[in-house]
Amino acid sequence: MELKIGVIGTGAIGMDHIRRITYKTKGAKVVAVSDINVERAQQIAQEVGAKFVKSGEELIKLPEVDAVVVTSWDPTHEGYVLEAIKNKKYVFCEKPLAVEAEGCKRIMDEEIKLGKKLVQVGYMRRYDRGYEEIKEMLDSRKLGEVLMLHCAHRNPGVDESYTTPMAVENSVVHEIDVLRWLLKENYVAAQVILPKRTTSAHKELQDPQIVILETESGIHIDIEIFVNCHYGYDIKCEVMCETGMVSLTDPAFSSVRTEGKDFTKVSSDWKDRFMKAYDREIQLWVDSVKADELNGPNAWDGYVAAITSTACSKARDTGERVQIQLDECPALYNDSLVLA
Repeated sequence: MELKIGVIGTGAIGMDHIRRITYKTKGAKVVAVSDINVERAQQIAQEVGAKFVKSGEELIKLPEVDAVVVTSWDPTHEGYVLEAIKNKKYVFCEKPLAVEAEGCKRIMDEEIKLGKKLVQVGYMRRYDRGYEEIKEMLDSRKLGEVLMLHCAHRNPGVDESYTTPMAVENSVVHEIDVLRWLLKENYVAAQVILPKRTTSAHKELQDPQIVILETESGIHIDIEIFVNCHYGYDIKCEVMCETGMVSLTDPAFSSVRTEGKDFTKVSSDWKDRFMKAYDREIQLWVDSVKADELNGPNAWDGYVAAITSTACSKARDTGERVQIQLDECPALYNDSLVLA
């Protein structure tokens, strides 16, 4: 049976997902598309043989739509997800699940009333080969206890629409989710250090920044976010354990030696670096929807990311160490940190 999907939002990631579902994903088809940019949405709908629909709410209610993908403007996510739950349809929502933690709680409340998880959040790093291999090693405990992590999130450059808060809320939020998944622990405190500012940053951007997180067992994590590094898109994750270290590598499949040099490629952007993770994420989501049992990042994970991001932003603005406090995890999401 083919899963019929409606996509709300045809920006960069929305168009990627539409084409991914159409040309790469098995057992799924895009049947409806909606976006406020009518011309672009109509064009992509025509390309993949889908129906253009004027509003996201109308798309969700279509009887021919089995499941929904939300890739629209961040502040609209909560409303579309709630509408999908109201119509008892599975929904894949790109991060953030909601712009505030209270919005995530409203979404959880509706799922709890229904007694079923319908929401998956688009934290694709959990589907990256490198992170999966790190998780396997940590779960095996072959290197003893985890003590600390050193991470980096580097972009070659950003435009003037990228502001200081976005370093945490749009970039480091990926580390916030995937590191919690790797360690199977929540965070208890956050700090942010503002190093010397690069001359490449525009006037509204403090760049770089360093986020420091502490987990329940006392693991310390430092995350460098540097979005004007120039040389490429470079994601680092080094996990120091009692008897060894495991780290992430850029998934280059070859190295070149010539003219006295030895080099490997550095990814140029997030699409280049995480393309296979996105492909696998959507395929497994489709498979889980068809099996009527989601097993990816859920609404509780979206809530934890929102709470943690807010704490990081407060730490940056105040210069203080900020405690992170979560509500008690509802029973519906009790398996959140133990999912493979």
